[in-house]
Amino acid sequence: MNRTLRTWLAIFFIAVIAVSAVSITRSIGRSWRLDITDQRIYTLSDGTKAILAGLRQPITVRLFYTKTAAMKAPDQIRFYNNYYEFVKALLEEYVAHSDGKLKLEVIDPRPYSDEEMQAIRHGLRRFQITQEESFFFGLVVQTEFGATRIIEFFSPDRQQFVEYDISYLIDTAVTRQKKRLGVLSALPVMGDTGYMAQMMRMQGQQPKQKWGLISQLEQKYEVVSVPTDTDRIDDVDLLLVIHPKDIGEQTRFAIDQFVLGGGRAILLVDPHCVIDMPDPMSRLEGTERSTASNVPELLAAWGLEMPDYTFAGDRELAVEGTTAPNRRPEKVLGILKLDRTRGCFNPDHVISANLNEVTMMFPGVLNVRTDSQTAADLEYTALMMTTERGNSWRVNTPYELLAPDYAEFLRRFRDGSEPVVMAYLVTGRFTSAFPDGIEVEADLDDDDDDDPDADGATMRRITGLTEAQEPGAVIVVADVDFISDIAAYQRTIFGLSTVGDNSAVVLNALEDLAGSAHLISIRSRGNFKRPFTRVDEIESRARDNTAEEEERIRAQIREFERQLNERIQSLEGENRGELINQAILEEKREIELKLLEAEKRLRDVKMQERQQIENLKVRMRNFCTLPGPILTLLIAIGIGVYRSIRRRYYISHASDA
Repeated sequence: MNRTLRTWLAIFFIAVIAVSAVSITRSIGRSWRLDITDQRIYTLSDGTKAILAGLRQPITVRLFYTKTAAMKAPDQIRFYNNYYEFVKALLEEYVAHSDGKLKLEVIDPRPYSDEEMQAIRHGLRRFQITQEESFFFGLVVQTEFGATRIIEFFSPDRQQFVEYDISYLIDTAVTRQKKRLGVLSALPVMGDTGYMAQMMRMQGQQPKQKWGLISQLEQKYEVVSVPTDTDRIDDVDLLLVIHPKDIGEQTRFAIDQFVLGGGRAILLVDPHCVIDMPDPMSRLEGTERSTASNVPELLAAWGLEMPDYTFAGDRELAVEGTTAPNRRPEKVLGILKLDRTRGCFNPDHVISANLNEVTMMFPGVLNVRTDSQTAADLEYTALMMTTERGNSWRVNTPYELLAPDYAEFLRRFRDGSEPVVMAYLVTGRFTSAFPDGIEVEADLDDDDDDDPDADGATMRRITGLTEAQEPGAVIVVADVDFISDIAAYQRTIFGLSTVGDNSAVVLNALEDLAGSAHLISIRSRGNFKRPFTRVDEIESRARDNTAEEEERIRAQIREFERQLNERIQSLEGENRGELINQAILEEKREIELKLLEAEKRLRDVKMQERQQIENLKVRMRNFCTLPGPILTLLIAIGIGVYRSIRRRYYISHASDA
């Protein structure tokens, strides 16, 4: 075999070995991947791993992304290429931890193809790039039984919740039945139905309509009413308690046992419910009714407390309006408009991250009982709060709320130094608020050995769970009015429409609680877009220096102008006009010279700022590009020296031989 043939065969086998090594390395690397990102953005949460471990049926995940079109699309479309790579890498982690139950298909829907029709059929959001090209970036999760869940479009503002959204699709796809939601309320939130509605019509009265929130919830859940005097709650998946005013001990015990049994609950309490204000006739009759709702023993069992007649206040969030005829608009401290830009919503939790504006009316204050052992065993996540200038304020008597003096409330209010929290998510293993049970009146057919009370009535003790077997979750909000029709909805000729994000608070909370316990524990992802913090620091420092210099120059100019005015006023005599003109010209020339010097100093500062950034850019470029060639050169030099030494060694030995 000649040398040329041997050379070509060697090249061929080297190529085969290289391709095989790359393929083997890629296959092995999928199980050996290491997440070295600062915020562990490619590492799945324990909750997601538990959901994947619990899968009992195969699931197909189809990621639709028009990669071919995106490569030649405008910049705003090409931006999604990195986002797509992040989502694809995260989905590959799902597949790696699914024990073969998850199958990933990455689809590039080209124009007029079956894949494009499939994306349209699933309802993925479609953006037209050109006359033929369309842009898709969505996800379809499908079980073997046909249950389908989709993400219409991976919006960048949901990037930190990508894992939650994907896990939510998988978790809900395997549980196809509609959740049953129980609503317990002292207010007529369900409206007049059945016999009551018929009686109202017979009397010529209009039946009360159900709240807009209930109408919205009925589109997604099977909503049932839970009586306020119930003694057992066991036929619902979720529980929504609205304004539990004057509910009996048996009902409070039923709520306690529902939570301990693994149920998820949302509790809306209120130190002053505006929509529950008594009518004027009852006031004239001298019968005053409380507008507050509180269940202190339940809150204490969950490590929280809501002080009576105490409200959250904030001058920055207080709305401005006219509180009486012929009065100027004033700050209404009792009505707060929470704003996302002011940091009123927790950006790291899926319930509150995308809220923009929520209006609350006389919201209460929720405090974590730090002196309680219960609080030490639970985890608290603040969802809605005031700004750092927020503080609590209180009224001395409830009568102040019947005819509120908002000017007086604002006068007594003092700014605080930390946010006041109005909504908490509490998770963990709960303990009972009634560890010894409760006493109730015995039925007539009960045993005769029950102990009679002082009035001769026979009592019996009911006991239940004292501690939850599994971690649970409850959400407590210290306001009821924010989800009422007067704050969360408005009626138009087209029907009921939402106002702000008031209703979204409850909808997001129920959606989060409706998932498995593992879904609630999923953390938000870190941000895969890493800013150049060093460059930002240099620019910020340079801007600060520039700002100080500019302020110093402005101060000098103001001083020059003051001196000029004093000079003009001090001139007297017959030639006053001529002297003034001459003085003005001289002062003007001096000011212009000083301004030129100041502007030169400003340019120098700007030049230093730009020079620092350019130097950093050069250092980073050298750091990223030079080590490779330098290392290659050193290896080449080392190999050359080694071969030279070996050659001399062989030559010396050959000459000796």
